[in-house]
Amino acid sequence: MAKHYGKYFLALLLFGSNGVVSSRIPLNSYEIVFWRTLIGSAFLLGLLGLTRARAWRRPEGRHLLFVALSGGAMGASWICLFEAYSTVGVSVATLAYYCGPVIVMALSPLLFGERMTLAKALGFGAVLLGMFWVNGAALAGGAAPLGLVCGALSALLYAAMVIFNKKAKSITGLQNAALQLLAGFLTVAVYTLARGGAALPAQMGELAPLLFLGLVNTGLGCYLYFSAIGRLPAGTVAICGYLEPLSALGFAALLLGEALSPLQLAGAALILGGAAAGELLGRPGRWGIKRAPGGR
Repeated sequence: MAKHYGKYFLALLLFGSNGVVSSRIPLNSYEIVFWRTLIGSAFLLGLLGLTRARAWRRPEGRHLLFVALSGGAMGASWICLFEAYSTVGVSVATLAYYCGPVIVMALSPLLFGERMTLAKALGFGAVLLGMFWVNGAALAGGAAPLGLVCGALSALLYAAMVIFNKKAKSITGLQNAALQLLAGFLTVAVYTLARGGAALPAQMGELAPLLFLGLVNTGLGCYLYFSAIGRLPAGTVAICGYLEPLSALGFAALLLGEALSPLQLAGAALILGGAAAGELLGRPGRWGIKRAPGGR
């Protein structure tokens, strides 16, 4: 178990450092995401090929479509997220992005037949208030409105990614990660071609962080993440998952010198605390509340 916990924590820290690594890459946001998804999907597909006997399962056609839609939403959400990184900073963009799980939580009664509990409703309200404080303070500080819009879009697309992925029940683990990342690459490739293609950094010192983002943060990070979560308790995965946004805020403060105002810090506490409380305390079956019929 210690090995699986180590894999999971390392993956979360790698994901949390995405904004810092991308800040060292002198490319447009869609170009960064293009190379990231290309390198990462090639890594995972190669790894899937090496372990095909154990990791490959023949997917149902409908579930394959859901994975493709999930991957497309993921690629689009990354474009918006990396654009927000470059315009409003890693901290504000990260807080916006992690409203995605709360959107899924709010829609789960309609989409998955789950009952809306008081904890979920209060958690959703706390996140909305937190985002109002964070974005309001950012606008007052001169942040670009387009960056905040990109952050909000990244959260909506994150929610779409999770919703479609939850419907692909027969595709799991490394196979799911590889196919989803491939679909994300194809989506980003179409957008990149429409924008005139993707350049590469001219100097090796600028190419290194791009390779690190694709191979380590994306390819290795996804492998570690998906190889660990199946061996860990679901509650542990949910609780410890908030290490990712917390580490992103810490890395941004320590390595990029980004500082949140007191109002934004209070908003961050509401966003992360509300999301965690709604997810952990609002699970169907807790406090004597039963799942709605047809719920998952």
